[in-house]
Amino acid sequence: MATTKPNTSPGSLARMHELRDLLTRANTAYYVDAAPFMSDQEFDALLAELASLEAAHPEHQDPNSPTQRVGGAALEGEFETRKHRVPMLSVDNTYSIEEMRAWYQRCADALGAGGGAGEIGGLFAAPAGPALFADPKVDGLAISLRYENGALVEAVTRGDGEKGDLVTNNVRAIRAVPLALRSPKTAKWGAVPPVLEVRGEIFMPIKEFERINAEREKHGEQLFANARNSCVGTLKNKDPKIVASRRLSFVAHGRGEGEGLPALASHSEFVAYLKELGIPVSLIGGKLVSVDEAARTIEDFAGKRDTLDFAVDGMVVRIDRFDEQEKLGFTSKSPRWAVAFKYPAEQKETVLEKVEWQVGKGGTITPRATMKAVFVAGSTVKHATLHNIEEIQRRDLRIGDHVIVEKAGEIIPQVVRAVVEKRTGDEKPIEAPAACPVCQGEVEREGPKLFCANPMCSARFRERLKWFVGRDQMNVDGLGEEIVDALVDAGLVKDFADVFTLDAVAVARALAKGDKALAEIDKKGPGKRALGIIESAADAARHRGLTRALAGLGIKHVGASAAKTLARRFRSADELLAATEEDLLALDDFGEVTAKSVATWLHSSGAKHVFAALAKAGVDLTSHEPKPVEAGANAFAGRTFVVTGTLEKFDRGAVTEILERAGAKVSGSVSKKTSVVVAGAEAGSKLAKANELGVEVWDEARLVDELAKAGLA
Repeated sequence: MATTKPNTSPGSLARMHELRDLLTRANTAYYVDAAPFMSDQEFDALLAELASLEAAHPEHQDPNSPTQRVGGAALEGEFETRKHRVPMLSVDNTYSIEEMRAWYQRCADALGAGGGAGEIGGLFAAPAGPALFADPKVDGLAISLRYENGALVEAVTRGDGEKGDLVTNNVRAIRAVPLALRSPKTAKWGAVPPVLEVRGEIFMPIKEFERINAEREKHGEQLFANARNSCVGTLKNKDPKIVASRRLSFVAHGRGEGEGLPALASHSEFVAYLKELGIPVSLIGGKLVSVDEAARTIEDFAGKRDTLDFAVDGMVVRIDRFDEQEKLGFTSKSPRWAVAFKYPAEQKETVLEKVEWQVGKGGTITPRATMKAVFVAGSTVKHATLHNIEEIQRRDLRIGDHVIVEKAGEIIPQVVRAVVEKRTGDEKPIEAPAACPVCQGEVEREGPKLFCANPMCSARFRERLKWFVGRDQMNVDGLGEEIVDALVDAGLVKDFADVFTLDAVAVARALAKGDKALAEIDKKGPGKRALGIIESAADAARHRGLTRALAGLGIKHVGASAAKTLARRFRSADELLAATEEDLLALDDFGEVTAKSVATWLHSSGAKHVFAALAKAGVDLTSHEPKPVEAGANAFAGRTFVVTGTLEKFDRGAVTEILERAGAKVSGSVSKKTSVVVAGAEAGSKLAKANELGVEVWDEARLVDELAKAGLA
């Protein structure tokens, strides 16, 4: 697996440095200065050029390059927990200007200052109260970013305030978060500090949130209630590539541990310092000289929230000077020197006209309300999620009800309650569907959720097919969402196996009927080029093996990891179909629920039909996974490995494949169950965790030596 290091031309090296600098400045201009100087398309094109140069010259890789935001395999297991060096406390809420003024007066009294900020005037004017700082309370996920000597080394969620989840790889995928701090241009700020912990908020822009919810609605999946839920779900995803694809953003608002910082007297100075380092801060709000100015700022901002591209549910007001903050101190849960003013959600009354039940990829059946159009919080609302049947029953909602609607998190509409006093008696109860609204198949219920039990339901199949042909499953290039819809609508694909037996003329007609633009991909003939791509990709997909097929079929509880586990134990589809629930329960990471669910599916007529049809279409359903190696057969078999840092002779995917072939299990996090940590250059927190737990650590030379002994080098 060793690679020969190529010679790098001076021009290539200069271009790499130029692109890294340019793209880093572009990120800073966009997220810090709000003065972008290139389009997203231009950024992506230059990023692709840089990635190509770095791939050709791996000896000049830079861990802080803009291309290194996403790397490594998806995380297996739970996120590692990390204790905060400085606790991340929450801020107390207030819901009225009067309460905010009372808080300010308590602070002023404790500091021995006045509360009127000197606005009375005259000989007997009250002494000025403490200065304030106010900025929007972004509705996202609180995060602590730790920089050491200017490089991002750790990102930890707030959690319970004392400890949170280590999500560094995911946060590195967020373009708004600088991987390296820029050197201050102003002399008074000195150099980049040895240690700086920045507290802030990761959030999802509204446009991105709306795009994701539109996709979920199209697939019949339950909508995210607000942008924060979507943001949290994205950041807790185990795959950094998915995090990168959703374009989360970040804004700083506080500080944790710091070493070697310049003398900073106030929060307003700290914010200016962060901006100098290239860290995004809010461009709204700022230093205020009095509580009256704070009240005006809060009231003025109330009418501007709807114009922002991120969700805001209030403003945080804090005492500006650090010495005054220190004197005021903390309660057990919150700082006494800050308060969050929360705006009430705007509500409007309308009429619930009907409820439609939608079916998603996994068969989940979810209700969507259609209402008489009403203008709420800056937009016209006609539809709202009702979540599930239990929620409908709890709120006693009925067709024809006058209902109160608000935008949860100021984004997604939801029905708050029925206006019971306006009922006339003509309202109709909302009933759960007795049959699937698409295929009329049996409906099953698990708690509050309803499912279509028919695995071949057309609504389920359409979404499952898009998953099946996706890049991480069978990877049938050319079968995008629009083409899948056209082929299913035309009746050309009714089964997974149909992907491998498409007729050229029929496909051309389907594309021409469904979308003229798709049909004219190649001017020489309707759909000709599209079909060529599909046929070539389908032919390649035939040979991907049992693991990828299992991962693509949409079997409940079977994703990429479980598919790999199944294919290691069962070497063909026939062996798998003969597996009992007891056989499955004996597998690693298979609990009773998973084993029972998978066994039920395997013994169904649908499973037998799917595998038989795929085999008839020439799809290879044998396992390509390495055969199990008996524990102790070499230094790897039966042991759990974690690879961290940068290796010179291997990329992450290659070393994972080799270790698994040797019989090892490769994990993404270090725990007491870890046998060995392979540490390359700049190993960071995983190496520290291994040393803390007493886990055996190998360098790359030891890895190469052990692989040679096992006959794998």
